[in-house]
Amino acid sequence: MATIRLFGIKNCDTMKKAMTWLADHGIAYEFIDYKKAGVAASHLSDWAARAGWETLLNRRGLMWKKLSDAERADVDAAKALTLMAQYPALIKRPVLDTGRELLVGFTPESYAEKLK
Repeated sequence: MATIRLFGIKNCDTMKKAMTWLADHGIAYEFIDYKKAGVAASHLSDWAARAGWETLLNRRGLMWKKLSDAERADVDAAKALTLMAQYPALIKRPVLDTGRELLVGFTPESYAEKLK
């Protein structure tokens, strides 16, 4: 099985829930804190192609609310990817890449279904 990689920000509550779920189910993973490590544009392009930029862009978080009106206006794929590269907190968390599946966000049900 390919290495499972979990991308996110360590002190995020949803990340902690996902990490706990993975540990409780004995699933090994590599954690990448994209606030510290940065997110390569290649990851964002791949994730957008696999999950859709709309799924990746967190419009409910504090970072979205902090953006200027101009930054929030007329968001399309290119603008969303630019914003997420500039402000990694705009990426919905966690992003879990199994090599074949890309899961964005966390619910115990989706993890149980995709990681069995």
